Amino acid sequence: MEAILLVGGQGTRLRPLTISTPKPLLPTAGVPLLEHQLVRARDAGVARIVFATSYRAEMFNEAFGDGARLGLDIVYVTEDEPLGTAGAIRNASTALTCDADSPVLVLNGDILSGHDISAQVAAHEKGEAAVTLHLTLVDDARRYGSVPTSPDGRVLDFVEKSPNPPTNQVNAGCYVFRRSVIDAIPAGRVVSAEYETFPQLLEAGEPVCGYVEAAYWLDVGTPAAFVRGVNDLVLGTLPSPVVEVGDNGVLLLENSSVAATARLGGGTSVGAGARVGAEATVESSVLFDDSVVEQDARVVRSVIGRGARICSGAVLEDCVIGDGVTVGSGNQLLNGARIWPNVELPPTAIRFSAE
Repeated sequence: MEAILLVGGQGTRLRPLTISTPKPLLPTAGVPLLEHQLVRARDAGVARIVFATSYRAEMFNEAFGDGARLGLDIVYVTEDEPLGTAGAIRNASTALTCDADSPVLVLNGDILSGHDISAQVAAHEKGEAAVTLHLTLVDDARRYGSVPTSPDGRVLDFVEKSPNPPTNQVNAGCYVFRRSVIDAIPAGRVVSAEYETFPQLLEAGEPVCGYVEAAYWLDVGTPAAFVRGVNDLVLGTLPSPVVEVGDNGVLLLENSSVAATARLGGGTSVGAGARVGAEATVESSVLFDDSVVEQDARVVRSVIGRGARICSGAVLEDCVIGDGVTVGSGNQLLNGARIWPNVELPPTAIRFSAE
């Protein structure tokens, strides 16, 4: 089976982490975010994947090459201008080799999911569908477009964000298309799958099906979601073939070091070459490669960029620290603070308390 992987977005909600690295390549429990999806797709029978790239396209080839390392055949198609979801799928389809009736899996590069890809493909083929959407269940569907289905799994409608959604089933961003349906998407212009392609298929009476599975699912689009995703991988809440569950809720990568009196937990990932000093606390956080948390510093639910340094006594909660940043001692950064790369914050420059 062949697949298309959508990885063209700029990941603006995750800045400053995505200034130098596309979101799908951010280090996520020791490997690029994409790698978790790639290995799961391979294990479900996908042999060849077309990357639909745009932002920093060359970095995907650098990271994955021809795919041989993962037992895949990977090729790359780049958009010169953003084409929307369906437009990107259509643009990437020029590199597909399968026939018109074959199923094509379409994945989004910013999703962590534990759903059964093989079962979704089987449901698609059983229903002889034009396209089959993975639908996940959420507690509150008001923030999403909801997708009601009939008892036999046919999609009835696509309802945009609403204060009274008709169902808690929402589009999870993984699709199985019949190849001929992709070929019918207009080429060379912006096309939205959600607003144009799917509604037009329904209007034309084409079988659009929903595969409903309430497995783990996370849109890794914000700093809080990114941190949660890494924590869940380290803790084993989301099993991944490429992650060993960390001891005591911590994943220590190659050549990292943690002082004996430091306190770490909550699914924290400590990047290669990173260091944590004596009496420091790092809870439910992500330390990128070569970062440093000095003694007595406190880092909670935060991301510390490559080569960044958190000096002694600094306190960070729910923060994003860019690559190469220095946070001087005595600073107190809270509530979503973000520092752009290579900034040097002097000691006690920012505080949220008088203490």
